[in-house]
Amino acid sequence: MLRYATLLSMLPTLGHACDLALLLAVDVSGSVDRQEFRVQMGGLATGLRDGIVADALVSQQAHVALVQWTGASRQRQTIPWTPMHSYADVLALADRIDQDERIWRNYSTAIGEALAVSRAAFAEVPQCARRVIDVSGDGISNEGIAPDTQRAALNADGITVNALAIETDSTDLTAYFFENLIAGPGAFVMTADGFADYPVQIKRKLQRETTRQAVDVAK
Repeated sequence: MLRYATLLSMLPTLGHACDLALLLAVDVSGSVDRQEFRVQMGGLATGLRDGIVADALVSQQAHVALVQWTGASRQRQTIPWTPMHSYADVLALADRIDQDERIWRNYSTAIGEALAVSRAAFAEVPQCARRVIDVSGDGISNEGIAPDTQRAALNADGITVNALAIETDSTDLTAYFFENLIAGPGAFVMTADGFADYPVQIKRKLQRETTRQAVDVAK
């Protein structure tokens, strides 16, 4: 029997509703070295190729984009909103993310600025019913506007912010992200025990946030 998402992928794409806009916000601050950056991009690519995630993206006709972020005034959408009409679209996006080049090094960590830029990007996908920012990072915000000051605007726009804390020291980044970063109903924080654990945890995170709407509908 064909999967539901496979059946959808065989239909004409015009007129399909977008149930999910997912923006991947990747930390490229100075604390992230070259190898760790590649671990993040490779982990995201592998996570998108996961069957559960791919099924969810196609069945929801999702749009996915990627932002690289670091210090104040240094955030850029390096991959534009890309519709996931078929498995081929998901695999092509995964390959593109895997090959995405880093655009900054050696700058601070401006999480509030990253949220502001990410929030503005959703103006390009007004047709999408659910809006999610997937933030990953390995440090607290130390430059620019404070991340918690963005919550009111994010909530007003119906944007959920989930986070993956990459723990590399004794900061307890997971607690910091819980208190200062996540926003929206059902928002959550997951933890990676260093960059080596990132690929496993980002796949789990993508599974959880891409399938969330189906779970909510079932309830």
